[in-house]
Amino acid sequence: MGDYMKFTFMCKEKRQNIKTKIAVIGAGPAGLSATGFLACEGYEIDVYDKLPLPGGLMLFAIPPWRISPERVLKGVKELEEKFGVKFITRVKVYSGTNTHEEGDELAEKTILLEDILNNYDAVLIATGTWISKIPKIPGSNARGVYSALQYLYEWRLHELGYTSRKPPIGKKIIVIGGGYSAVDAAERGLKSGAETYLVYRRTIKEAPAGIYEIERLKREGVEFMELVSPLEIIVDKDKAIGVKLQKMQLGPPDESGRPTPIPIPGAEFTLEADLVIFATGETPTPPLTKSHAEKLGLQLDKSNTIVVNQLMQTKIPKIFAAGDVVHGPSRIGPAIRSGLRAAKYIHNWLSAHKIEVLVQR
Repeated sequence: MGDYMKFTFMCKEKRQNIKTKIAVIGAGPAGLSATGFLACEGYEIDVYDKLPLPGGLMLFAIPPWRISPERVLKGVKELEEKFGVKFITRVKVYSGTNTHEEGDELAEKTILLEDILNNYDAVLIATGTWISKIPKIPGSNARGVYSALQYLYEWRLHELGYTSRKPPIGKKIIVIGGGYSAVDAAERGLKSGAETYLVYRRTIKEAPAGIYEIERLKREGVEFMELVSPLEIIVDKDKAIGVKLQKMQLGPPDESGRPTPIPIPGAEFTLEADLVIFATGETPTPPLTKSHAEKLGLQLDKSNTIVVNQLMQTKIPKIFAAGDVVHGPSRIGPAIRSGLRAAKYIHNWLSAHKIEVLVQR
């Protein structure tokens, strides 16, 4: 993508000026790629995001050595300056109960989703996954226990100059998980000077981040332990001082097709740590609760994702959704593709809608 992320892809300038207003809620990879496509077609676009800069997790969670913040922000600047996109930051959009999510503390105001619906011809929801899942094991509420998202986010806030509060630094860190968040958190821990362990309940072959990434971490100095699962956080005076781990063996495949980790009776051991980071997944964060979605006429499924049809359209025709809030946690590539797909369907829907209006006249 050259020296910056070009969210309009091959498009160099607006094709035309269409006096149709679209709101994009969420300025992560899905929201930005959809914005680029629709801005190129000539729509008037306002992008809402709760964070102080557009970019979502690319800017506020993924470490700078994996994705350069400058490349993301240059792409955003092009959308503003050449394509007239308006970014409305530090604003959280919600409907019903405003549930607390990671990254909320930088929002300065809230807007009701209903108000956005009334003021725009089409709306794209691309709010991603901003709630982490930490297993409820004894000691998981202790000081020194973080989710990978929270840990990486606090480091990014500090580096970007949004907080003077020191990010969490430990002497000995245990990261639990086998995906990209786990890899990023372990690498971050290592770069902060800590002795860092990455523990995973299956083997390196099943790790979602892939063998290459974990082998790379091992070469850098991260201690990788496979076939272990946390039983309990060891706590002293409300502070984590270690993790009790259970050795596992692989059994028959589960519904994901991967072998099921089964505890080996009596095979338990303890590892000392002053920082414990759970990289055990995130939950989609649509801008409304299940009960409120139903009142509005939208549908959330049991994993809290927004239900859409093949055209990425919700049960309210003018509302579309894309990215992790539809598919669950994924990587940047699939989120970008999902945003592009939704943008094409929004364009088709608005074009057909305009023709209908003209015919009716």
